Formats: sequence, structure tokens, C-alpha cells
Amino acid sequence: MPRTTKTITFSLPPEMAERVDAAMAGQGKSRSEFLREAVLRYIEECEWRQVLRYGEERARERGVGPEDVALLVEEYRAEVGRSPA
Repeated sequence: MPRTTKTITFSLPPEMAERVDAAMAGQGKSRSEFLREAVLRYIEECEWRQVLRYGEERARERGVGPEDVALLVEEYRAEVGRSPA
């Protein structure tokens, strides 16, 4: 049966390693589990920032500002037949 994980080795400054160990112990997780979750959250945050940058660029190109957001949301909800939650 093939492995479902890949081992990656990296180094941390001692202070950071101690913080990781303290945090994982406080959550009852293994080091691998804790770091997998941390890396996944970081990747998702980076992807979300890319989406936000894209949206901001398109909004600037179209002349849409923060003051327009509420009206655009209302218009969208009306188009798709949703009412505010």
C-alpha cells in the first residue's frame, strides 16, 4: 500500500520550536497534526488574499468603491431571489 503522506524536514529557531510544542500540547495534537493544520491555514490565507486582490483590482477598474457594496449586494440578492438573513 502506498504512503498517504510525505515526510518533509525543516528547521525552526529554538524559541519557535518551543512555542510550537507548547501550542500543540495545549491542543492535544501531535506535532505533525499541528503543523499540517498551520500550513493549511497559511495556504488558505494566501489564496484568500489573492482572491481579495483580484476583486479589488476589478472593482477599481469598474469604479466600484466601498460605498457601493451594500447596494450591489441588495441588487444581487434581488436577482437571485434571496432576502437578507
